[in-house]
Amino acid sequence: MGFSMKIVVVCLASILWDIAIYAQDATEIHRSAIVFDAHNDVLYQSVMRGKDIGKRMNTGHTDLPRIKEGGIDVQVFAVWCNEKYGKGTAFAQANAQIDGLMKVIREYPDDIALATDVARIRQIIEQEKIAAVIGVEGGHMIEDRIDYLDSLFRRGARYLTLTWNNSVDWATSATDETRNPSKLRHKGLNDFGRQVVHRMNDLGMMVDLSHVGRQTFFDVMETTSKPVLVSHSNAYALMAHARNLHDDQIKAVAENGGVICLNFYSGFLDPAHYGKINRLYEKHVAATDSVKRSSSAKYNLLPPAAKEQLRPSLSLLFDHIDYMVKLAGIDHVGIGSDFDGITSTPKGLDDCRDFPKITAGLLQRGYSEVDIRKILGENMLRLMEAQEE
Repeated sequence: MGFSMKIVVVCLASILWDIAIYAQDATEIHRSAIVFDAHNDVLYQSVMRGKDIGKRMNTGHTDLPRIKEGGIDVQVFAVWCNEKYGKGTAFAQANAQIDGLMKVIREYPDDIALATDVARIRQIIEQEKIAAVIGVEGGHMIEDRIDYLDSLFRRGARYLTLTWNNSVDWATSATDETRNPSKLRHKGLNDFGRQVVHRMNDLGMMVDLSHVGRQTFFDVMETTSKPVLVSHSNAYALMAHARNLHDDQIKAVAENGGVICLNFYSGFLDPAHYGKINRLYEKHVAATDSVKRSSSAKYNLLPPAAKEQLRPSLSLLFDHIDYMVKLAGIDHVGIGSDFDGITSTPKGLDDCRDFPKITAGLLQRGYSEVDIRKILGENMLRLMEAQEE
């Protein structure tokens, strides 16, 4: 072997050694950290359709075995229904979904347990179980009644997303404030909306500002006495979608002491996403479809291979995390995957098993172990503790 070849071999061996050490470090950090996913829609998508998430499934993003494989210690199960549920039906639907989660917990007591505070979360993790936290996604599920809010809290709900895409009588959504402003009777919180926020503060229930409009967002900031949550949103500056946060909102959450959890949805990460859908639709579908369709409807008509082309690089998620950390600070950023509530994810994030790639990517971006632990879960635990004070 010549001298130059020996140098190449030595350099290659050194690189492989560094890669092995790096992978070992990422694995150890992820294993020992508390990993907290602030938003997952598997209750509506699977449990309410009769699927057994206690067993491994070959559909969707989530089941208990895959949550465990992904090293997720705390999973928020979102209670969600759309605007078709209203007075007389929405609260019942919320309770039916909580019933569904309770059934899973009863059937798999060795794998999962309900957590309503940080002390219980830590206890469940020590028992090597999944700590299940309940979040209610959509203020219409309290049907304009404070006693319904109280009831959901008693059942274990620890955050309420004030609106989904639909506005409620007392708070306006991002979708309506941007797309349907002329239809709104008011903008932001009204007096009852402020009562809801005050009551949530008193209960120790996190106010979640994902999905709300800018006016509602800033009205809450003037009203709340506790740090807020943004459970599954990204940076508007990197992807101009109404569901994402503008710079002034990001800074306001930091000043408030709250936490913003990053969403895995391609449409909230990639500025080219909707243009790609249109091009692929024109290429694969348009000739045989004369109906005027929304982006989501077009997406659903695409063949699987075309849908795969829509998945952006995982690096875009880390770009959004970097941006949030730069503006808000490391203490105000977390993860809210939105798994089973989204159709397209970055390449490599196929389901709950892929959470270790978040840790590896953060390490590769130069984040310290202390900072990685904050993003993975410690910031969310601090936010929950702040509600309990």
